Amino acid sequence: MTNNLPGDDTAEALLAAARRLSTQVGRLKFSSPVSHVYNPLAYAWAPHEQYVRRYGATRKRVVFLGMNPGPFGMVQCGVPFGEIAAVRGWMRIVAAVEKPRTENPKRPVEGFSCVRSEVSGRRLWGLFEQRFSAADAFFAGHFVANYCPLAFFDQGRNLTPDKLPALETAPLYQACDEHLKSLVDALQPEWLIGIGGFAEARATVALAGMAVKIGRILHPSPASPAANRGWAEAAAKQLVTLGIWD
Repeated sequence: MTNNLPGDDTAEALLAAARRLSTQVGRLKFSSPVSHVYNPLAYAWAPHEQYVRRYGATRKRVVFLGMNPGPFGMVQCGVPFGEIAAVRGWMRIVAAVEKPRTENPKRPVEGFSCVRSEVSGRRLWGLFEQRFSAADAFFAGHFVANYCPLAFFDQGRNLTPDKLPALETAPLYQACDEHLKSLVDALQPEWLIGIGGFAEARATVALAGMAVKIGRILHPSPASPAANRGWAEAAAKQLVTLGIWD
């Protein structure tokens, strides 16, 4: 790894890497059953840039890594796990959001007007707010990112990257791996924590040989029975066991 960059340069490095990733994945093509692909790093760039400039300008001890945007989170506001109430209220981020190139009528992008809750984001940011109270206190040593910036839909159904054909995910994963390496190089974390097994597995591949420890916590998705049985307590216990929290 390189030495950590000064604050402004760290944020600029993250933004430059995000722009490269957005351009690279924006060129990729996906076949049926994918009917629509959303790239929030394009149409929701304004709030994403706010997020990075405000909270990604310093070295972090821990980077949390999710899989890809949720339909009522980052898809709407450009912030990973972007539960609107948490992004607007806790992080104090609000900005104009445009529309994806081809919008799915069953998955409209309403930006900060979206009234649907991103349950995974509500749980994740709720845990961090409970422990750190102020967003600035959390982001002083932590950051949250997504491995893949794209959201995939089969008409109205959300599709995760691991459900796509290997021939289509190979170039996607290559671009996302390179971006993750750039993010870790800029933020110099001691720990990369996958939020769920997919993110941990991809980080293990992408960051091989880099001086960062890799772990994981339970994904907060409501689709997970385990997450619905006290996710915050389970995740906090995992972080304590890893020695990240006390």
